[in-house]
Amino acid sequence: MRDTRESRLLLVLLIAIAFALITVDIRGGQESPVDGARQAAAAVFGPVENGVATAVDPIGNAIGAVRDSGERHNRIAALEQENAALKAKLGSDDRNRNRLRELDAMLKTAGAGQYGIKGAEVIAIGAAQGFSWTVTIDVGARDGIRRDMTVLNGSGLVGRITTVGPSTSTVLLANDPDFTVGTRMEKTDELGFATGQGDRPLLVQLLNGKAKVKNGDRLVTFGSQADKPFVPGVPVGEVVRVDPSGGGLTRNVYVRPYVGFTKLDIVGVVVQAPRTDPRDMVLPQKPKPAPTVTVTVTPTPTPTATDGQKPGQNERKPSDQGSDQGEETP
Repeated sequence: MRDTRESRLLLVLLIAIAFALITVDIRGGQESPVDGARQAAAAVFGPVENGVATAVDPIGNAIGAVRDSGERHNRIAALEQENAALKAKLGSDDRNRNRLRELDAMLKTAGAGQYGIKGAEVIAIGAAQGFSWTVTIDVGARDGIRRDMTVLNGSGLVGRITTVGPSTSTVLLANDPDFTVGTRMEKTDELGFATGQGDRPLLVQLLNGKAKVKNGDRLVTFGSQADKPFVPGVPVGEVVRVDPSGGGLTRNVYVRPYVGFTKLDIVGVVVQAPRTDPRDMVLPQKPKPAPTVTVTVTPTPTPTATDGQKPGQNERKPSDQGSDQGEETP
């Protein structure tokens, strides 16, 4: 196209329309006026993203073996069998070994929490939803995925499903500023709400302004009504900073999330909530403190005098030795 007045006007018009759409759809969702267009775009471009991911990653289809987690009463055994089958399929190079570790951790997390999951791969970053922290995964409505399902991996809470296409879905990550999840403190059961802050720790507002909190305390999801968008018991993170209480009704703490949002690969969508709240069962075991080494020092005993002798009785002075050497026999 030649640089004419008409082409410049067209460019300005397109930019204005784009910014208008971003303003209208700044945080998307079903309430957005362009939600229908977004779903249509997911239906059109989702298979393309899926196809590209499959082309560049020949082992991607193996993740399909972890789509279902088995019957509720036998779920852990089923997950272990699926994991063994995946290990046989995924080969042994370095990248696949890392993915096997991710799969293994995710299956153990699902088993510990009794979550029914569908495994998925991250195939794109930052879907067309403003400037949100989002990823696209390779499962959709055809796989039983619905809006407002919890997404996790082997480390903990990843996010929630916001948009669903036929074969792909969009996940709003837990570190997004528009993401909020109810939390519960380990052991103390103090409740709060965690909000994403991008690449900074999560901000958690505890409902009890006098709650006793310290660095290293751990949090899990509290759960939502009907388990949507969040199931209970999913690990969230550890406290790294505590603001002074200040006498307010609430108290702010800062939590380092367990999940690394910049290196997501394999995730699981919770399609079946646990029958009972797993509470703290999904949290990893805390490392045991190193044993304290105790060294016992035994003092060396001092020599004792022989019976019938006073201490120093047999000792000879230097002067005595000298006089012996100078004596002559007449």
